[in-house]
Amino acid sequence: MSNLSIPTSRSLDVICLGRAGVDLYASEENVDLTNVSSFDKHVGGSPANIAVALSKLGAKAGIISCVSDDGLGHYVCDYLRRLNVDIQGMLVDNKGSRTSLAITEMKASNCEVVIYRNNAADLTLSIEHIDKAYIAQSKILLISGTALSSSPSREATLAAIRYAREAGTLVVLDVDYRAYSWRSEEDSSLYYQMAASMSDVVIGNREEFDVMEALDRDSAKSDDDQTAARYLQGATQILIIKAGELGSTVYTRDGQKFAQGIYPVEVKKPFGAGDSFAGAFMYSILQGYDLQESVKMGSASAAINVSRKTCTDAMPTLDELLSFIAVREAA
Repeated sequence: MSNLSIPTSRSLDVICLGRAGVDLYASEENVDLTNVSSFDKHVGGSPANIAVALSKLGAKAGIISCVSDDGLGHYVCDYLRRLNVDIQGMLVDNKGSRTSLAITEMKASNCEVVIYRNNAADLTLSIEHIDKAYIAQSKILLISGTALSSSPSREATLAAIRYAREAGTLVVLDVDYRAYSWRSEEDSSLYYQMAASMSDVVIGNREEFDVMEALDRDSAKSDDDQTAARYLQGATQILIIKAGELGSTVYTRDGQKFAQGIYPVEVKKPFGAGDSFAGAFMYSILQGYDLQESVKMGSASAAINVSRKTCTDAMPTLDELLSFIAVREAA
C-alpha cells in the first residue's frame, strides 16, 4: 500500500481533531423544515462522527476538540464517553463560546441544513491546548479541514500535524470544506495546501480539491489526474478523490490508480457518508487490509450510513459492515 508506515504498540488507533457538536434531525421524513414538528438530538460534527465510526468498528479512537460548558457540551462528552471514545483531548470552554449546532430536514435530496457556528467552541482550540505526548500515543491523527478555517484553531491544527510527524504518527487530512467557515476561497486554498503537504493521506471530493487548487490556476479546474500529480509530493502517499454517486478514484505515490464504485441503497439523507467512509477506511488499513479492500470497506460503510437516519448512531458495527459486503455488489 504505497509507502505508508503505521506505528504499532500505541494506546490509541486514531485521534480525530476538529469539531464535535449537536445535530437536531427532523423526526418526520420528507417534510420541509418550516413544517417539522419535532427533532431528534444526536452528536454530530465530522471528527466526532469519524471517532464514533472507528469505535463502533472496534478501534480505539480519541478526539481533540472543544465544547461549551453547558448542557449541549456535556451531552457531547457523555455520548462520546459511552461510545468508548477517549475524550482526554476534549476541552470544555466556559468563556462564552458555543457548541456547534446543525438542524436538518430528513430528505434523500434537496435537504436543508441550518448551521449555527457563531463563536464556535471547537474553533477556540489553540496551540497550548495541543498535547504533544497525547498525539504520540496514537497510530493516526485525523485532521478535519474545517479546523484550519480560522485562528487560533488553525495554528493548533498545524502544530498537531507537526507533532504527529515528529512522533511518527500517520497524518490523514479529510478536506471537509465548508464555505461558510472561511473568509475566502484563497485563504482555504493556502491553508489546505499547507496541511496537505504534511499529510500522508488526503481525502476529498472534486469540489474540495478545486478549492484547494484555487491559487494555482487561472480559470480552468483541474481533473483528477492533474490533482494527483500535484499533491502526490512531499509527505503525501495516497490521494482519494470522491465523486458521490460516481464512487471514488484512488491514486498512490508509487503509480497505482483504481476506481471504487458505490453500493446502491435506499438513501435516507445525503450526509454522513464521508465520515463513515473515513472511519472504515482507517480501521481497515490499521487491520492490515490492502488499499483496495480498505477503500471498498469505506464505500460500503458510507452506503450503510446514508441508508439510515442520523450520522453517529448510523455508523455500522464490524459485523454489520462485513455482512453488508457479503451480500452486496458495488456499482
